[in-house]
Amino acid sequence: MAEHELLIMAVTQMLSGVCTAGFIHQAHPTSHLAWVRPVKEFGPLLPGDLTDAAGRFVEIGDVVALDLHRPRPLPPHAEDWICDFIYHRPRLLRQLTGERRACFLADHVDRAPAEVLGSEPTRSLCLLRPDWVSASFSLDPYSGKYDARLSFQLADLDHGAAGAPRGLPVTDVKWRALGRRWLGEDGGNRLALDGDALAERLPAAEVYLAVGLSRSYQGREWPLVIGVHTVPDYQAAVDVENL
Repeated sequence: MAEHELLIMAVTQMLSGVCTAGFIHQAHPTSHLAWVRPVKEFGPLLPGDLTDAAGRFVEIGDVVALDLHRPRPLPPHAEDWICDFIYHRPRLLRQLTGERRACFLADHVDRAPAEVLGSEPTRSLCLLRPDWVSASFSLDPYSGKYDARLSFQLADLDHGAAGAPRGLPVTDVKWRALGRRWLGEDGGNRLALDGDALAERLPAAEVYLAVGLSRSYQGREWPLVIGVHTVPDYQAAVDVENL
């Protein structure tokens, strides 16, 4: 067991709980720093696992201390590490903000995203800087089902689902909170924003996306947007009871 500093790059909603992932101080040939996805020995992470001793829910941009026990790679989820959340809660050390955050994002864009988004993935997490991004949000007033999606394109990688009008599901809890707020402000159940409209509404000069692969479902792993990083950063309040 060893305590590591983890820069949180994703805090996500899952059907059975939550998930997080980020960078540790270990060099990696294509992602610059090594990704780590903390997991429990058994069962999914729950919101309480990502809440520190003061009752604060972990956020993207936090640098936290975690006790990582051992790697548990389950290809293509090569980044999984068993972590103790019972006796060693996440402990906030500092936050990455402002110009340092902007420079970090620019310097840590993945060199080989096809290793994650290609037909035969060998790992499951990457940071991208798309050439364009569009967004959509929808809320079914009858079932209460909420959906957040992003479409994007990379000049050097053709990934059909990402560039399609429907795009990829977004599980980032902060982005989902932002979409709920925007739907409420607009008084509707659907909102679609092309690249220009999205950049103006955020407002943001740059958008980076953390993308990950789901666990196996229907015989394959599906790409998800697990972290939305804008420069400057956007603000949204996360309701842990309504992710």
